Amino acid sequence: MKAANGKRSLVDIAVETLGRKLADGHWCVGSRIPTEPELAETLGMSRNTIREAVRVLNYAGLLEVRQGDGTYVRASHSPAEAMRAISRASLREHLEVRCLLEESAARLAATRASDNDIALIADSLARRGERQPDETLETFVDRDLAFHLAIAEASGNTALAELYGYFSRAVHQHVQTSILDEALPDPDLAAHQAILDAIAARSPENAARAAAAITRPLLDTLEQLLAQQQGQQGKAE
Repeated sequence: MKAANGKRSLVDIAVETLGRKLADGHWCVGSRIPTEPELAETLGMSRNTIREAVRVLNYAGLLEVRQGDGTYVRASHSPAEAMRAISRASLREHLEVRCLLEESAARLAATRASDNDIALIADSLARRGERQPDETLETFVDRDLAFHLAIAEASGNTALAELYGYFSRAVHQHVQTSILDEALPDPDLAAHQAILDAIAARSPENAARAAAAITRPLLDTLEQLLAQQQGQQGKAE
């Protein structure tokens, strides 16, 4: 995963560093690793960065977080290769997965979300708003992803929520690319409000359709652009 300036993110670096320690047997399978503050001090990173890296490794099956007891080693192989494969995925592949995840999350959230979950989604949408002229793209993308993650967390499916969070962090740069490309449609606040309205109305299919209304046009437009590029290349040859 790379930031907008082309550098790897701190979370990516933390994941690889911890992954190497696991692969090298620094902590044995079944043992408890140091606490977040201890790891943050040892690696010279923030606790938030360490927390996100532990979440990635937890989802990958290398670590197990036991509430109130600590974090334990479940396996020693490194997830770095899988992460690199995800980060190398094309924009089209990213949008295809987003379509599947966001439609499923919205459908489940409309069925299972509690009143508190819906309030959290509404709050995240209010904070998302529209992109302001004086703010960075990365800041806006972070708020947009927080809205979609709130829906995934309201789905009542922990695996789906963790997968969406892991995937969205890994393809963060592709989200920015899709917004920066003027040829791709930019879903507005009203389109996102439609998802919230359908979830609040407890309408699973409407929620899925509203989510699809955001991601499918992006994917369709990208497919058309790729087809045009291939056609032009064919004529040039």
